[in-house]
This record gives sequence, C-alpha cells and structure tokens, in this order.
Amino acid sequence: MGIQKFGIGQAVRRKEDDRFLTGRGNYIDDINKPDQAYLLILRSPHAHARILSVDTDMAKDMEGVLAIITGQDFEEAGYGHLSCAMPMTRRDGSPLATSHEWLLARDTVRYVGQPVAGVIAETKAQAQEALDSIFVDYDILEAITTPEAAKAADAPQLWETAPGNESAYWEKGDKDATDRAFAEADHTIKVQLNQNRITSATMEPRGAVASYDDTQDRYELYVSCQGAHNMQQGIARELMKIDPAKLHVISPDVGGGFGMKAAAFPEYVVALHGARQIGRPVKWIADRSESFLSDSHSRYSSTTGELAFDNDGTIRGLRVYTTATVGAYNTGYGPLQFTFAEGRWIASAYKIPAAHLVSEMYFTNTAPMNAYRGAGRPEAAYVTERLVDVAARTLGMDQAAFRRRNFVTPDMMPHKAWNGLDVHSSDFDQVLTKALEMSDWDGFTARKQDSEARGLRRGIGLAYYFETAAAGVEGARVAFTADGKAKVYVGTQSNGQGHETVFAQVVVDQLGLDFDDIEIVQGDTDLLARGNGTGGSRSAQMASGSIRVVGETVIEKGRGVAAEILQSVPEKVAFETQDEVGTFVVADSGASVTLKDVIQHAATPQGNALDSDGVYKAQGGSEPNGCHICEVEIDPETGKVAIARYTVVDDFGTVLNPAIVDGQVLGGLAQGIGQVLLEECVYDPDSGQLLTGSFSDYAMPRADDLVMTELGYCEIKDESNPLGVKGCGEAGTTGALPATVNAIVDALSDLGVQELEMPATPQKIWALMQKAR
Repeated sequence: MGIQKFGIGQAVRRKEDDRFLTGRGNYIDDINKPDQAYLLILRSPHAHARILSVDTDMAKDMEGVLAIITGQDFEEAGYGHLSCAMPMTRRDGSPLATSHEWLLARDTVRYVGQPVAGVIAETKAQAQEALDSIFVDYDILEAITTPEAAKAADAPQLWETAPGNESAYWEKGDKDATDRAFAEADHTIKVQLNQNRITSATMEPRGAVASYDDTQDRYELYVSCQGAHNMQQGIARELMKIDPAKLHVISPDVGGGFGMKAAAFPEYVVALHGARQIGRPVKWIADRSESFLSDSHSRYSSTTGELAFDNDGTIRGLRVYTTATVGAYNTGYGPLQFTFAEGRWIASAYKIPAAHLVSEMYFTNTAPMNAYRGAGRPEAAYVTERLVDVAARTLGMDQAAFRRRNFVTPDMMPHKAWNGLDVHSSDFDQVLTKALEMSDWDGFTARKQDSEARGLRRGIGLAYYFETAAAGVEGARVAFTADGKAKVYVGTQSNGQGHETVFAQVVVDQLGLDFDDIEIVQGDTDLLARGNGTGGSRSAQMASGSIRVVGETVIEKGRGVAAEILQSVPEKVAFETQDEVGTFVVADSGASVTLKDVIQHAATPQGNALDSDGVYKAQGGSEPNGCHICEVEIDPETGKVAIARYTVVDDFGTVLNPAIVDGQVLGGLAQGIGQVLLEECVYDPDSGQLLTGSFSDYAMPRADDLVMTELGYCEIKDESNPLGVKGCGEAGTTGALPATVNAIVDALSDLGVQELEMPATPQKIWALMQKAR
C-alpha cells in the first residue's frame, strides 16, 4: 500500500465542511423555485376531539390564498394513510390494532398538533392569516396521556379496534425455564426503570419543496430525509397510490435525522398535492414549535427488570416487563424499540441460560412514537447494565469482575445468544480491560476523596453495550469524466456523518484515485436505481460494501483497456495500488499504466467504458460493542449533577476515519447524557397539551454539560463484511444512558439510593437525597 494520506484509517478532514462552514450548504430552506407558493398546516389544538365540521369559506376568499386542502380532498383523491412497518400482534394473537392516521384528519383528532388542513398562499403571512380564519367545530373528548391511564378500567377507548387501548403485545423467551432459573438461583433482584419521552430536535427542522410537471405527469420533491429511495417508495406506493417512477425525490444536505426523518410525514403529500392543484411549486418548512408538536417522539416507557444469579456471580435468568405507548397511532417503527429491537440486544453480550421478555403497548393521546438514535439499543443496554450493576453491588463484587464472569468469550464464538442472535467477531474482555486502564479505574478512590474535600459527592459508573447494525442490500454506481475524475453515486444518505469524506477514502483505498478527484453523490432517485438510506448504523458497512462491488467491476473492465494500451492480454494484467496510486501492471514485462490514464483512454462521447454499477448484499449486520465509564460529581446543596470524567472504548472493527468516528461517538454521548440529565417531552395529564413546545421548556445539552472525553478503540474486524467495519452511529447514545445513571447511583449509594427517574434533574436528585436523609 505504501504511503497512506487519504485511504482507510486516515483521519482525513471532512471535505464537506468547507461548504458547511462558509455558508454554502444546501439544505431544504435553501431550495427555492421560481414562482413558488407557501404552505402552512392547520393543526389540532385538542388532544382528543371529533371533527364536526371544517369551514373554509372565509379563508379561501382571502388575499393571496391559492388553495385550501382538507381531509375530504384527500379522501376524494384516494390517498392512503400512515401505517406501521412492524409485523405485530395483540395478546390474543390477532393482528396489530387498526389505527389509520389519515394524512389530514377526517372525523377525529387524537393528539395536539395533528394535521387538519393545509393553506397555500403567495406568502407565508397570507397563508397564516387564512389559517387563522378556518373554523373547525370540535366536540372535545377526554384525553389520556400515559400507558397507566390508558389501561385503566374506566379509560376512554381511543379505538374501537383496540379494547383496553392495547395497541400490541409482544413476548419473547422461555417463561417456564426462566421461572425455574429464578426459583433455583441463590439471589434475585428487581429494578424499576423509566425511559423519559424525548424528541429528535434536529438542527434542521423537517421541510419540503414540491413541484408537478403536467407535461410529464411527474412530481418532484425536495425533502430533508434519511433516504430518498425509501421516501419515494413510501409516498408513492403507500400514500399517493401512484407509480414510484412518477415521483422524483431529492434529499440534499440534511441537518440531522436520528431516525425521525426516515418516515414519510403528511406535510410532504399536502405539498405535492397542492403543487399539482395550483400548477406551481409549493414550499413548507416547519417552525420549531411545529416540530415539537408533530415530529415523532421516542423512548417513553416503564420497565421492571429482574435478574437471578448465584453466589459466585453467575447469571441464571433474566426477566423484563415493559409498558409503553405508541402514541395515538401505530405508525412507522413505533413499536420496534420496545419489542424486536430491545429484545434483540438485551444482555446479548452475556451468557444468559434463560430469559423471558414481555412488552405491552397502549394508545394514548400523544404524538406517535418512532425510532430515535439507537432505537431499542439504549433501552436494552439500560435495563441490562442497571441489573448487572445492582447484582454486583448485592454480592459486594467488583463491577468489572461480575461482567467478566458472564461475558461471552471469543472461544465460544460464534455464539447463539438466548434470543437467537449470533454473537461473533468480538472480545468483550479486551475492550473492558482497555477502558479500565484508560479511565484510571483504580485511581477513583483518590478522585472521590478530592471531590469530598470540595463538598461534592462523586460516583463512577461502568456499562457495557452490545448491538448489531442494520444491513440488507445497497446499491452504488460510478461514472467517470473524460479527465479521469469519478462520480460515485451511493444509496445511503448523510445526515451530517461525513459520508462524502469516508466513502471517498474507500475509493482511494481500493482504486488509488486522487482523493480530490472523487465526488460522492447521494439523495437523488433519478441518479441511482436503488438505495436504502441511513439508519441503524448501516451506512459504513453497506455503502463501503456496494462501493467495493462497483470498484471490482471497474478493475475488471480496466484490465481489458489496460491490456490494449500495454499490448498484452487481460489475463496477464494485474492491478495494484502503491502510495495511493492505482496501476495496472503486466506480469511478465513489468509495463504499467495508471488507472487514471486508463479511464481517460476509455472515454467515449456516450460515456466511459469503465462506468459501472452494482449491488452489495450483506451476510448479516455488524456487531459494534464497547465500554463506557462515567464519573459524576453531585452538589448536595442543589442536586446538580456534573459529568466529571468520561472514557469510552469501542470496538468498531476497521475504523475508516478516526476523526469522524470520534465525532459520531461524541455526538451520541451528548444525546445520551442529554436524556439522562435534561431532556423530556411533557404532556399535561388532563388536557393532553404539550408543555414543552420550545427550547425554553425542553432542555438541550450544551457544551458545558459535557467534558473532554477519552476515546479509544479495539479494532476487531467483523467477519460479516469485506472491510471488517462495524457501525458506529448509535453507539455513543447506547452506552451513555446506563453508564451515566450507574455513576449517579454510585454517588448516592451510601444513602441507600438504588433507583432514579430520568431525567435526573437537580430537583429530583435533591429530593432523593432529602428523602434518604
């Protein structure tokens, strides 16, 4: 390979940052079309109400108003409804409760912020004035906002199809074997845990710019999302009932997605419908209050976890019972995080002889739930590592020693976990050992004494996480210019992760082209036949895999062209990269020609003979894992928790770009710590009104809430993909929840505190200390 500057493993500075930092990013609000109009959405002010009538007569005659769109219009158009992507059942085995979320409410609204109508006008001000003039006659109904209220005997029924408001019921494991394990174990413990309701709060809110070409009978949609192809399929097939080829979707720069932007939302269809109706482009950008009301929420649940173990620390059995809400509707991946996802990752790094998991999900008059960074991974790590921590304390056993006793070890791999997951390509003890060393675990006592001397409580928390990244199928294509430059089209979608840099590094590593001659193109359904976007930490594995498949085709085609140039035959031509320069070499003569020269030679008026496309199908998902060690200081006078020290060691397999991976971990940490200490969506329990509708009420983590973090890596290659990479996008969030809470509990352990409720605000921590005293 020779000298490496831009290939795999190099901390190359992100090439996209030049345009971001100089104001040349191309986000949805930067997209403007000639003669465009503006869309605003009328939203329900009530959590639960019947719609008796919608009077638009005054609004439609106001100055500048071009169209008013209601649920009746969409019903006449034959549009579909938002649906659930999960194959769930209920307690009796019947299918998931039917809960049609129409794109614009028809007869009933079931959460504050639900779209009721759309107004399109020449200006936003005119659209707002007309919006305020629409009169909706509501018959207000009783609202319920928590799963506990939803399953009460006298609770109002939100859906006739869901007796007791039960949305779904899920069960996994062997109940009888687990019951036996608990009966036979030396010790059993139980913990009560909560997941606070949070929202994505993306830097860039949702938005869309829609157009319609009547000469082609074709729509165009610019949208901030996590995958243009998935958005095209979802909107065209499921919602508008049209051929996907009639919808061109472009997703330019995206300012954060975190799972929320993977879904299609009603506003996008309202904009498309309106563009066709008025014959002009239509633009809609959510304001921040709209985002809090109508973006999907996540996490909110309560869990009882139980662990059975023997005197020597050997785990015998695990029980987990979760009660959660899907919100007002079963849509998207709402039930995923409480069922298949959480069940896939709970305790998978440990030898668990028997386990039994149950999840009950209920409808409430709140925003629909969906995936948020981690999507079941943080929930799984949280219950696992809280149980493991309490078990170690019960025995008076070192936290690391308890985990080591129960880890799946490399000599056991591939190992079939209790839930059927194949655990492979990992060395949990190696990662744990490095984390303990980097964190100076043995020096904690001295640091605690120093904190106490300053009047502060100090605690240390350890957590190990294990997860799998999403996989599947991914496409890619490369087209070469006459001067030897490459345009590489990928089906994943950067939401800020640095894909343009990392994927160019993969090309440099394989083909030896100049880093600056490689352009990564994404987010356009007309430029690539298939793609599955970003989500589930899949992009590094899947996009690099598809790029490698295409690169192999380029090399094979290039042999023929090189043989012609070098007056040889393809069978004698080999390809190699040296000092990041790709070269074809004739074996017997040593004659050579660079790939760039071959590309230029292969140029034709119709394109380039080396242009190639391909599809990569993964053998399975990669398995990132790692260890978080958090130290906190607590002010006993105020209850304020401060992160004092934080160490993370991850096994991400082959690290493609250390600087970018560092950024992914740190961003995930901020979101995980933010959930533990600060963030929470709160509904009024009586009215169902959202009380945290702005950043004045919803506390986001800031720089001074965090600390400089020690990051380390153990690069154990994953056997499931050619480069040995493991996804890193969600790992920071996954480990942060249990590590931070374990540290807070440790700081309060001498007061007898074993449980706390997130977010661990100063008020809650102060109250815990007062109660213990």
